[in-house]
Amino acid sequence: MSSQALEVTVTAPVASFRNPLYAGVQVSLPCPPPATVGGMLAAAAGGWSEMDPQTRFAMAFRCRGEGVDLETYHPLEATGKKADPTPRERAFLADVTLTVWLVDDIPLWERRLRRPRWPLRLGRSQDLVAVRTRCVELDDAPGRQGQAVVPADLSVQGRLLRLPTAVSLDRGHTRWDGYRYDTSGKADLPLGQADSEGRAVVLLPPAHPAHAEARSGE
Repeated sequence: MSSQALEVTVTAPVASFRNPLYAGVQVSLPCPPPATVGGMLAAAAGGWSEMDPQTRFAMAFRCRGEGVDLETYHPLEATGKKADPTPRERAFLADVTLTVWLVDDIPLWERRLRRPRWPLRLGRSQDLVAVRTRCVELDDAPGRQGQAVVPADLSVQGRLLRLPTAVSLDRGHTRWDGYRYDTSGKADLPLGQADSEGRAVVLLPPAHPAHAEARSGE
């Protein structure tokens, strides 16, 4: 048996994903958090209000290089006033490819991503991306984990990461979940469904802010 999905290929020459668990320093993540990818999809739709709160997606990520440069930060003092600009090292990933699979409302998402309402970015506001879409068939047989980002309870392979899944609209609450990601792509655990290349397609929890707000009220 097989099912249909919209495969979204997102490319950018440079991307940077700051780890929000660390304050005052630039610690980088090896892959985009689900909340970041959800935000990109919301930009295509025209805002979170246009997205079904139950929208889910699967994702895989790779980069061909990495480096460090200097970036000027404009920190705020405890009083809220701007402090002097501060140069700080920033790690970045080069020649990145993010693959996203959407399994619901495929025609709608195909239209949204062909003509996004807002500019599509990955990570920092200046890191614009290019997007290609195509409809693909997914096999019910499991695929190879490779460089998929998957929930931590489904795999023991790859680096264990604590990533933001959803952030509330006022940014006051964040839902954190455990994920596994193997930068080398050598993880070979069979998971989820398989695309035509045998890659694992594993749906992640919804990234809509409603889920961060619901978690904060528990």
